[in-house]
Amino acid sequence: MASQEDIFKKLIAHCKEYGFVFPSSEIYDGLAAVYDYGQMGAELKNNIKRYWWEAMTLLNDNVVGIDAAIFMHPTTWKASGHVDAFNDPLIDNRDSKKRYRADVLIEELVAKFDDKIEKEVEKAAKRFGEKFDEDLFRQTNPRIVENREKRDTLHARFAKALNDNDLDELKQIIVDYEVVCPVSGTKNWTDVRQFNLMFATEIGSTADGAMKIYLRPETAQGIFVNFLNVQKTGRMKVPFGIAQIGKAFRNEIVARQFIFRMREFEQMEMQFFVRPGEEMKWFEYWKQFRLKWHKALGLGDHKYRFHDHDKLAHYANAATDIEFEMPFGFKEVEGIHSRTDFDLSSHEKFSGRNIKYFDPELNESYVPYVIETSIGVDRTFLSIVAASYEEQALEGGDSRVVLHLPPVLAPVKVAVLPLVKKDGLPEKAREIMNELKFDFKTVYDEKDSIGKRYRRQDAIGTPFCITIDHQTLDDQTVTVRNRDTMEQQRVKIAEIYKLIDKEVNLRNVLKKLGE
Repeated sequence: MASQEDIFKKLIAHCKEYGFVFPSSEIYDGLAAVYDYGQMGAELKNNIKRYWWEAMTLLNDNVVGIDAAIFMHPTTWKASGHVDAFNDPLIDNRDSKKRYRADVLIEELVAKFDDKIEKEVEKAAKRFGEKFDEDLFRQTNPRIVENREKRDTLHARFAKALNDNDLDELKQIIVDYEVVCPVSGTKNWTDVRQFNLMFATEIGSTADGAMKIYLRPETAQGIFVNFLNVQKTGRMKVPFGIAQIGKAFRNEIVARQFIFRMREFEQMEMQFFVRPGEEMKWFEYWKQFRLKWHKALGLGDHKYRFHDHDKLAHYANAATDIEFEMPFGFKEVEGIHSRTDFDLSSHEKFSGRNIKYFDPELNESYVPYVIETSIGVDRTFLSIVAASYEEQALEGGDSRVVLHLPPVLAPVKVAVLPLVKKDGLPEKAREIMNELKFDFKTVYDEKDSIGKRYRRQDAIGTPFCITIDHQTLDDQTVTVRNRDTMEQQRVKIAEIYKLIDKEVNLRNVLKKLGE
């Protein structure tokens, strides 16, 4: 069986071969940790964004959307804490000259203990079969108990070092646990030091008159500085939310794992403003709503889990991640944070403006508390493609690569294929396509055998292929092939729309979410 690493490499190659993701400026040998979305990738990405936007703004009548500028006044980032506190703890290996995030090296150590425990459980499950009592085994098996104790000891030490911002202790953990550099294999480490992740540039025409500004490292601050604008012009009452989709930029030193961690990426963020004291109720509400959003895609409920933060950001009083099982382990795709009143209070202080909300029910003014949901478009894209990718062996020794993309997100919804390039079949096929293209992203393909054309559509995740044959001209029926089952059914041309719409209309998923 292929290892997860091999599958991930094949997935990256597949994304390039079929027009999903390309290395940026590849003709100049690319730019590290920057990627372009191709013609299929752009469609899939737009569909993900539309699903998020509509779930936020249509299903919640108290959530509205904005689109704030990437450039902001530099004091914004002083107020938000990014100028002083937006750092990663980095460590270098002197032999390989490679740089790593110290916290990531230690997290990988913790994960190794977790893996050892899971392997013991898997072995025992195979050995004992149906009689296996997993809970009891986890509590009593000596090797599991020992590994859990080691893991918990390391974890507690790590969490304390992070919370205390103790760089010496982070280095000491790496030394004590004899962590080696994956490239050089040595333990020749430098001290850990902080590195600010913001990209800086200048605005203004002259060297003397130029102002230093930053490319935004998150989209949230554009929402906070517009809090009163939206509240007043939209006559919004607390609780209400402001949603936004946009690019953000971080000078990641350890950018890797394809589009999982990039220097230029896209976020979908919603800040929900609540009365102080009601934040935990809303924190729980948004946790459940957002998990439901992910699970509604049908990629497998077992692939998601909540992960509470060890280290809370300076502004938070609760934080959890929704993690997804990627080919390289469970990783964060979305964060839900209770940000207290940190952001609005800080902007009030730095700007000298009154940013309080007058609550007519309480007859008092206050700075609202905030619940944030922040999801990476690129990470969501990767999780969906990774979960959908399958190399499938077929009967008769044949095989295919298929993307089982959720039909509502698939870049192409339907392919229209004339069986042969003559006898009036292409004309009939074009006629059918011209009817469907206003509702569904549709492609027409007449090149190669019908089998090869099916394979091409499987590889990009097209849910339906419609084949026009000679019988079509006689009785106005076509063959509709299902991507996942490969089953074919004869359908009247007049019924095609209804059949496809039932599977690919976003409305159906949104209705489930709204129940």
